[in-house]
Amino acid sequence: MKYDYDCVVIGAGIAGMTAAIYLKRFNLRVLLIDKSKPGGLLNKISTIENYPGFVNIKGSDLAKEVYKQVEELKIDFKLENVVKIIDHKIITNIEEITTNKIILATGRKPRKIQDDVQYENLIYNAVDSAQDYHNKIVAVVGGGNSALEESLFLAHYCKKVIILNRSSNLRADEVVKNKIAKSDNIELILECSITKINAHNNMIYEIETNNGKYQIDALFSFIGYEPSVSFLDNIIMDNNYILVDENMKTNINNIYACGDIIKKEVYQLSTAIGEATIAAVNVKKDINKEKKENA
Repeated sequence: MKYDYDCVVIGAGIAGMTAAIYLKRFNLRVLLIDKSKPGGLLNKISTIENYPGFVNIKGSDLAKEVYKQVEELKIDFKLENVVKIIDHKIITNIEEITTNKIILATGRKPRKIQDDVQYENLIYNAVDSAQDYHNKIVAVVGGGNSALEESLFLAHYCKKVIILNRSSNLRADEVVKNKIAKSDNIELILECSITKINAHNNMIYEIETNNGKYQIDALFSFIGYEPSVSFLDNIIMDNNYILVDENMKTNINNIYACGDIIKKEVYQLSTAIGEATIAAVNVKKDINKEKKENA
């Protein structure tokens, strides 16, 4: 059967773009597809300080640098939403695409605050919203690296940033926690859970917690992420994370997965890049094997 592409990579974050770059350099017909602009969550990260080669770089700038390689290699890119995969066919909101192999690299999306807090209009991205709250008071929910790093970014614009963390411990790196401790306009509140959000005309004016009320102008949520897998069927997962073997293969013969969509121990840019490389290499190996078998 003649396919439209040798391999389609679904997801244009750093894992997806890396996989596409390797596949193209292997001289394969490759398509990169995503429902939003290249970079994924990278575009929402204010500052990256643990990526080799850069002391400090904006997430959006790193995304642009990687996408330059995609453009230089003339890799096909389509801005479409994948709604279903059936065998070797990818169905999007616009068309149907056939492909020999598929690499899933759709990454993760921000996890929402529990449903018992009846307010949907929370903010999950400090980069695009910080300047809207210049000299105002905002609250940030979370205690990991994302929450603290985004709080530091917000502190450059806001009069005050209140960090609300459910547990008694922060999960962030020590270097980030030290920066929080030295900030004059960041208040850290531990063992604190939101019980109610008061809003008027879609604007938050107060949050109620288990240990008091806080007057704020906006609420940012950084409580972790969950994989984007809504369009997938028949793929074995664990808590919505895709299970892969050491070659990044799923339980379906022609489908591979890499990056933050898979079940693993470490979720970092560096690990996503490594997994994408392994996935691309094995796609090439398997296609070569099929050619020999069919010769």
